Amino acid sequence: MTMSKETLQPDFPGWVPEPVRHYLVHTVAGTSIRALARDRDVHPSTILRQVRACEARRDDPLVDAALRALSGETQTSSSTESSAMLHALPPRWPDGAGSVSQGRLNREALHVLRRLCELGAVLAVARDMDSAVVVREDADGGALRTAVVEADIAQALALQNWISCPDPQARIARYRITGLGRTELRGLTAADENRAQGFDVALDDDWTRPEAANGGRFIATETPLIGLSRRRDKDGKPFLNRDLVRVGERLREDFVLSQPGPDVAEDWRAGLAFQGAKRLHPATQAARDRVIAALDDLGPGLQDAALRCCCLLEGLEITERHMGWSARSGKIVLRISLQRLTRHYEATTGKYGPLIS
Repeated sequence: MTMSKETLQPDFPGWVPEPVRHYLVHTVAGTSIRALARDRDVHPSTILRQVRACEARRDDPLVDAALRALSGETQTSSSTESSAMLHALPPRWPDGAGSVSQGRLNREALHVLRRLCELGAVLAVARDMDSAVVVREDADGGALRTAVVEADIAQALALQNWISCPDPQARIARYRITGLGRTELRGLTAADENRAQGFDVALDDDWTRPEAANGGRFIATETPLIGLSRRRDKDGKPFLNRDLVRVGERLREDFVLSQPGPDVAEDWRAGLAFQGAKRLHPATQAARDRVIAALDDLGPGLQDAALRCCCLLEGLEITERHMGWSARSGKIVLRISLQRLTRHYEATTGKYGPLIS
């Protein structure tokens, strides 16, 4: 039976790589290699290589979970037997693969890939956990957690081959950024810089190709907090000590888990009230409540410094221009904000805060 091109185009999210689409349409929906090759106007051996390459990657737990989730989202008009096979693979992501939009993937990838560029940083994934963490060694040799990554985003990063794990069978899989991941970071960073300078380019745009970036640009792999922690005051001490960096990261973790709306930079309260078409998970709502309580306690000025530098990873110079502050005053406001934030957390949820569910 000859299938029209419409039947070979399942409803995948836009960010899913084409070889992965071909693999799922062939293995799950039962479309033949030759039919796919005719549809894409390529030689059958091209599709076959893509299918074999995807199958070889299923030892990776994040890749396997992503493929299972996407299998549950595939919709084709194939046979009853293929349809039964399709529904035998339930999605593992809470709201299905479609919950990872291009804009959300771009924003989170920018943050996570930056963190993975730091010396010794890895994305640690324990089996049966709902989230992953980025960790690296601090100056004292201890483990410093620099980011929390939701499971669906971690799976998407692995499926894009922006991160890889040398030992996927380990109890705790450790992923590092790949060459493709560094290339993607260049493009995302360029888009973020253009957005900050007022050009009509945003991380929500449906593009990910590095050709949009100037290959010679400097890549800001450090966050404002990490950069300030390397600076010294007049007494030779770090301008931001480790505890202040950690409290800023704690706010950022809750902010990521809160899944804010697209206009959070302009109106953070409206952005944290954004719900979209889906009902919020209790853990997401709890994270939103913690962010709102923290920013309310800081008050105007201090809350702007914390939101922009800790949560949105905005540079200090950009924050100073946006807020109308004098040059080099932003770092002072940010340090005061983090000191006040420390007192808020100690008074409300304790020094180490609640466990992230």
